[in-house]
Amino acid sequence: MIESSTGIILRTRPLTETSLIVHWLTPNFGRMATAAKGARRPKSPFAGKLDLFYELDFSFTRSRKSDLHILREVSLRETHAGFRADILKLQQAAYAVSFIEQATESDTPLPNIFKLLRTFLGQLWEQKLLKPMVISLELKLLHELGLEPDWTQVKLAVGTKKIAMLLSRKDFAAAKHLKMTEAQTEELRQFLHGFLIFHLGRLPRGRAAALAGEA
Repeated sequence: MIESSTGIILRTRPLTETSLIVHWLTPNFGRMATAAKGARRPKSPFAGKLDLFYELDFSFTRSRKSDLHILREVSLRETHAGFRADILKLQQAAYAVSFIEQATESDTPLPNIFKLLRTFLGQLWEQKLLKPMVISLELKLLHELGLEPDWTQVKLAVGTKKIAMLLSRKDFAAAKHLKMTEAQTEELRQFLHGFLIFHLGRLPRGRAAALAGEA
């Protein structure tokens, strides 16, 4: 039986000399992996269509023996080309993927987290205030995971707490309009550093690089 979905490519790796394993985030199937047979051949129908952060419509045949399904057809929707020449934004996109992979289980529907990642990637190319974007993503993901801090209990300055609540609830575009001081940004960064370690066991890979941009 052939199934279909929309997905964002989280990562790829070689399967054989001619084939790839493609890891996806989808709204209806959550995180899943497919084998793209022949994708590394120059004349493959997959050529130029399977890269990090690409969004595609795709079809696959579910494997009865493993969690690696067979990719059938793909139709490219978005490449997010706007931020591919910016190393910091690529690091931020990679951090988003790392967070999601660490904090979620495979084969579990993740419609809201898929929507968050899609929106985050779509906003990256036009944003200049990068640290608020990353912090906003962390807070939104924590909310979706049922791990949002209890803001009545956390020990943060009143202004920092208000900023955190707005970043958690407002859309990504609103982050650029919030005036965060360097002190507020650093206080919130440090708070989330400990909070993430406590609830996730360790920091998602790439956080320091993702937060290296201007405040």
